[in-house]
Amino acid sequence: MPKFKPCNYAQMTMLPISLENQILPGSLEHTIHEVVEKHMDLSVFDQRYNNDETGATAIHPKILLKVILLAYARGLLSSRQIERACVENVTFIALACGYSPDHSTIANFVSTMQAEIESLFCDVLLVCEEMNLLGGSHFSLDGVKLSANVSKEWSGTFDELKRKRDKLQEKLQQAMAEHRQADAQPEVELERQQQRERRLQRAVERLEQFLQSEQPKTGSDGKEIQSNAVDNESVKMPTAHGVVQGYNAQALVDSKHQIILAAEAFATQDHDNLEPMLTGAKKNLKAIGKDETFFQGKTLTADSNYHSVESLVFCQTEGVDAYIPDIHFRKRDERFADRDRFKGGRQKEAPFSLTDFTFDPDRQRYLCPQGRELTLHARSQRNRYRIYDVYHARPQDCAACPLRERCLSKPSASRRYLSVPTAQPPNLLDEMKAKIDSPQGKKIYARRLAMVEPVFANICVHKHMNRFTLRSKAKVDVQWRLYALVHNIGKICVFGTLN
Repeated sequence: MPKFKPCNYAQMTMLPISLENQILPGSLEHTIHEVVEKHMDLSVFDQRYNNDETGATAIHPKILLKVILLAYARGLLSSRQIERACVENVTFIALACGYSPDHSTIANFVSTMQAEIESLFCDVLLVCEEMNLLGGSHFSLDGVKLSANVSKEWSGTFDELKRKRDKLQEKLQQAMAEHRQADAQPEVELERQQQRERRLQRAVERLEQFLQSEQPKTGSDGKEIQSNAVDNESVKMPTAHGVVQGYNAQALVDSKHQIILAAEAFATQDHDNLEPMLTGAKKNLKAIGKDETFFQGKTLTADSNYHSVESLVFCQTEGVDAYIPDIHFRKRDERFADRDRFKGGRQKEAPFSLTDFTFDPDRQRYLCPQGRELTLHARSQRNRYRIYDVYHARPQDCAACPLRERCLSKPSASRRYLSVPTAQPPNLLDEMKAKIDSPQGKKIYARRLAMVEPVFANICVHKHMNRFTLRSKAKVDVQWRLYALVHNIGKICVFGTLN
């Protein structure tokens, strides 16, 4: 018969572990430990506590901050995952100094850090500055749209939400009627019916409370847009993977070591976020000793989503050397001439443009490719940012024209309208196009991809920050800034030297 060592799971085993020896120098957890202990002003948390004379002792906020930062760096997003790590993972146990904060303590700590997060972020930014990790010459701005902790099915206009409430009320009445008829059924079936009723009842009450306490949201055009009954500050946003109900997380990155200078979550599109992001970065840099003119003459790159007159005017006012292309800049770039993606999709004959029409200066008329006249319809018409004179053809000329498909914008159009730009000085949009299309502009803008995109890859893919777990803009903003903060600490770990 073979012999085996005895197994006794009831025995007690003592594991002698030095917590300090688990935090190895050079590791990320050691960097987090050193930064929090020696470089952060944790007195900002003192006003949270009122237990100096009465009440139980509390876990020190530095303990909570350390385990949360390490958890986010390891891809642990939920408070229950962090709670479990503080019991099972020796590195977390060491950082937590043997304490085991529960998930509610962790979640409450993160969701109530609005007053402290900015100070903590600037403390880490100051460490980066002292270690010469900031280049201070080229910056890049970008954003990522992340889902909020809410379902899209709770979104709609107030009329749509009222109809949803009424339908849920009908289902609730039907479920209650089925419950009364099922009293003689097994206990398991009755419990299932009761759970369904409670679920429907909570949904009806949530919608009813929201409709009574909130007002419809309106867009920039004054028309009502969809609200959300669970997180009304979140919005529906289009992404490459479909529409998400969430927030637009932004980051302004320094070129030298990809340090994040400012981070904030918005419920708006990119073109609205350049000004508040630059303003927030100036505020953070001022907190670490930089002056108000820090961005003057510095280079800023951002993708075409930030291209707008308002953004360009703000950059000009701040003295920023901005490179923000329009959405058609790659179509004008000869390097992409053979790429189907920038040829406009399915290949067909190009529609007629202004250059295909001939101007007759004697009669002040334009002639179309078929020789038909277009007469002046209106002068000095403003279309977005330019002024045009508008000419149009006669409907009967366009009705039987063999080139109608190439000439008219829509098959249902009755005639061709021709917008002719009037003589006017170049505006900021024209100047930016020329700047981006220049050899120097192409070279500078090409740096953006390698500068800012890896930051979002690190946060969203490597650290698994692919959704928000909190609700409301203020709480989501804290969570995003904590991820930006731990990203910067990672740069300190790799490129810096902590004493």
